[in-house]
Amino acid sequence: MKKILAAILIAAVAGMAGAQTSGKKKGMAWGAGLGAIAGGVIGGHGSDALIGAAVGTGIGYIVGNESDQKKAQEMSAQSPSGSHGSDTAPLAGTTWRLMDWSPKTGKEVFKAKTFSFGKDGWLTTHTVNKDGRKTTDRENYRVVDNTLIVNKGDYLLNFKFAIQGDQLTVDSEKVRAVLKRG
Repeated sequence: MKKILAAILIAAVAGMAGAQTSGKKKGMAWGAGLGAIAGGVIGGHGSDALIGAAVGTGIGYIVGNESDQKKAQEMSAQSPSGSHGSDTAPLAGTTWRLMDWSPKTGKEVFKAKTFSFGKDGWLTTHTVNKDGRKTTDRENYRVVDNTLIVNKGDYLLNFKFAIQGDQLTVDSEKVRAVLKRG
């Protein structure tokens, strides 16, 4: 009975983690939970629940990653001219200069960045690299409540954001950045 309770506890913790926003994280959480229950019930040992959770996490990651990639491709395939008004407000038609870039892992690999949010749903990023080389990237974007969603091809990024006067703060699981209008 203790072994089954341990499996259920692992599943409950994984289920709470399933509230994450990305498909990968949701898939990993659901996979861990279902794998723990299956491993605990089928094997009957606490270690079987852990093995089931590990296998389920891996399978959930693969399924969730595929879901994220499909969603990003679908969003990229949509005509950006269809994005306007509430899909891009309050960022549409604004340009922001990067003031502070705080990656949560790694280092910055550029000197400067400027972000221009078009009214058509396109985000144009101008980057000056440390070697002086300049690059320009274009990605689709949209705004839902206080979340900035950026995607291109096979990736989808979610940033929580806040605007206070001429300052824009964006935060994700990988980076926190402060930008200034203009």
